Amino acid sequence: MVDVAEGPDGDRLYVSYAGADRPWAEWVAWQLQDAGFAVELDAWHWEAGANAVLRMNEAMERGRMVALFSAAYFEPERWTTDEWTAVLAGRDRGRLIPVLVQKATPPLILRSLVAPALFGLREEEARRVLLSAVNGPVPPAVPPGYPGAGGGVEAGRLRRMGATGPRLPGSLPRVWNVPGRNAGFVGRDALLLTVRDRLAGGLAVAVVALDGRGGVGKTQLAAEYAHRFCGEYELVWWVAAEDPALVPDQLARLAVATGAARADAPPETAVQELWAELRTRSRWLLVYDNAEDPAALAPHLPSGPGHVLITSRNPRWHGLASPLDVDVLARRESIALLSSRTPALSPADADRLAEALDDLPLALVQAAEILTATTVDEYLDLLARDASAAVDGGAPIGYPRSLAAQIRLSMDHLRAETPEAADVMRACALLAPEPFPLVVRTASALVGTSSVGRTLRDIGVRSRVLSALNRHGLARVSGGVLHLHRLTQAVIRDQLTDEERTRAAADACVLLGAALPGSTTDPKTWPHWPDLVPHLLAIGPSELVTDAACFAACEVCLYLIDRGGVETALPRLKALHTAWLPGRGPEHPHVWWAANYLGYAHAAVGDHQRGYEVYHDLLAVQRGVLDADDDYVLITATNLASQLSELGRVEEAVELSQDTLARRRRLLGATHRDTLRSAGNLTDDLTTLGRLEEALALGEETLARQRETLGNDHPETLSTASFLSMTLWRLDRGAEARELVEDILERRRRVLGDDHPDTGHSARWLEHLAASEGPPTAAACAPAPPAPGTAAPTPASGTPGSTSRSRRGRRST
Repeated sequence: MVDVAEGPDGDRLYVSYAGADRPWAEWVAWQLQDAGFAVELDAWHWEAGANAVLRMNEAMERGRMVALFSAAYFEPERWTTDEWTAVLAGRDRGRLIPVLVQKATPPLILRSLVAPALFGLREEEARRVLLSAVNGPVPPAVPPGYPGAGGGVEAGRLRRMGATGPRLPGSLPRVWNVPGRNAGFVGRDALLLTVRDRLAGGLAVAVVALDGRGGVGKTQLAAEYAHRFCGEYELVWWVAAEDPALVPDQLARLAVATGAARADAPPETAVQELWAELRTRSRWLLVYDNAEDPAALAPHLPSGPGHVLITSRNPRWHGLASPLDVDVLARRESIALLSSRTPALSPADADRLAEALDDLPLALVQAAEILTATTVDEYLDLLARDASAAVDGGAPIGYPRSLAAQIRLSMDHLRAETPEAADVMRACALLAPEPFPLVVRTASALVGTSSVGRTLRDIGVRSRVLSALNRHGLARVSGGVLHLHRLTQAVIRDQLTDEERTRAAADACVLLGAALPGSTTDPKTWPHWPDLVPHLLAIGPSELVTDAACFAACEVCLYLIDRGGVETALPRLKALHTAWLPGRGPEHPHVWWAANYLGYAHAAVGDHQRGYEVYHDLLAVQRGVLDADDDYVLITATNLASQLSELGRVEEAVELSQDTLARRRRLLGATHRDTLRSAGNLTDDLTTLGRLEEALALGEETLARQRETLGNDHPETLSTASFLSMTLWRLDRGAEARELVEDILERRRRVLGDDHPDTGHSARWLEHLAASEGPPTAAACAPAPPAPGTAAPTPASGTPGSTSRSRRGRRST
């Protein structure tokens, strides 16, 4: 904390202002301090982490408050409201000294106060008005008295000490080439103050780099900073830094403008003379706009007690500058921007546009211009159909190019510099606008030989790709995870040619296949599935062209059904089956996978008739082209048996299940995972038919083998144990059944969680067992409603996607 010394007669002044008026606050504080007053200004005297409310209270108790009235000052959500109302509540209006720094209408309770205006005056006149407001009116004919202990002030104290203070806000420096101020600039107050804090933080040379994606408004922000704080500088120079080779000539022109070099001096000489000049000055600002390569810009940065502001899409400025991320506008700022440019736009429509355009300033400005010739609904429809066309309507004033052109140019640069990175961007354009993990897979069979495959196979290539994407501002990169902005992604997708889209689809499938964590039957994979869900749902069915990607697209639907998301999974599986059937034919394995998963989705919503029809038709096709012992045939037969049982045709189900179990025992062995699944399903059907002794023997044998091969906590082990508990209860062995279900419930809560459907089923079943007495009733023995299973299946015999499930969480592969 910086101490605030006492002023004349112990008088202390606290400057109260809105954040947007900080240039005025610093000018006012300097003038008052220069005049001999003790001044407290939060930006100068309050340390980081200070209790702002407590510090405000202390400041107002110690002395008077100079309030800088402006439109922003009276916004209800600002701290300034608490400050001026606190002073009024003290019933001593003399402690409040109001001055106007902008044309504004105070609240009714303040309108009786005389608030002299400082804006629109020459600096010396503004200083006289300010001091008159603080000291009270002085008759013009009477010369000022000696500034002694009688309450007068000593004018010019700081200046005689050699200090230089800020000029009157709004007055431009003599050396100045900054682009014109954007009259439509909105918001960003907090960010502008952060820039000011970092630049004015006391470093010998303060360098701040504003980084962010294209179109986010970095250049506009830098220009607004230069205009808003122009009173703090005697020299402000704007350098177009996109091409480092052109920077020296622009700095040479600055050398001539300052008088540091002759007009005919060589650029190298002029720049050296400029550096020598800036080392002797303190109040200067250089803005390097659109600099992308820190190493290339480093030789062109000066030394000396001044400020440097850089704008860049590249966030990697550590060591050379203090990076400051510029994000999109806050929603209220987006609405304000749209409303200021299209006054007839309703707040609801402005909100819809801002949401669709990601609150990106450049896109919002373009949309506002287009809305003069179209409706909001028409524009949003165009954005959904062709995002590139929607944001390619020419460059608005103050922007070098349209958003679509800017993205196209960035992709061209990326393709020329790092082709693998461009391929990854095009592939991700077909996925969801959500974080995507670029998983390194050293096994070439998983990723192939494409450029995207090389990226996933070689950690060095991946690092180079991610670095390039980060540097060009086309995506956010963190910890090997890539996050495309929704609007950027949509524009890239719509700019793809047919040939590029075909290649992008193949590359996207490589990404999806490499990221696949494994079968959802394995609980170890569950934490990794949420990252993939949005991408596997977003990619078009026809763009799924590899076995691994097609399997993943089906498997994710089972992951969703497991967790109560059948309303999302069912239409997706219908879309996959509908898209794959015409082009790949009814005998293609991809079509079989989609049908098997689709049949279970129908069963999950209770439509067992439709599930039966899907499996019946599929089995007929497979039996026409495959041997009866083939994995695909056995999978579909098991699923068909489950739907027969649900439809009350249990004897037919048992006959089909017994045949499938016998074949699997012969082909795979008695302890194979698929064999044990079939045995578990048959246990349930035998119990339903009342063949309890057979069910008990089969269930106990199956459970023992699953515990040995899969473990006690595996979801499939717990499913078989649940079937066996029903058999025990039907045999009037309730105590054993309850003991078994208690163990199942504890394990399911630990493995699956309290919210999982299987956990809920076990809890309800245990409640029934605990409350029941005597032999079981027919109603109690009825099958439980279909529920998502504990996990999804794995491919049979290593065949991706040859997977199925059955009722009550059972499945067979």
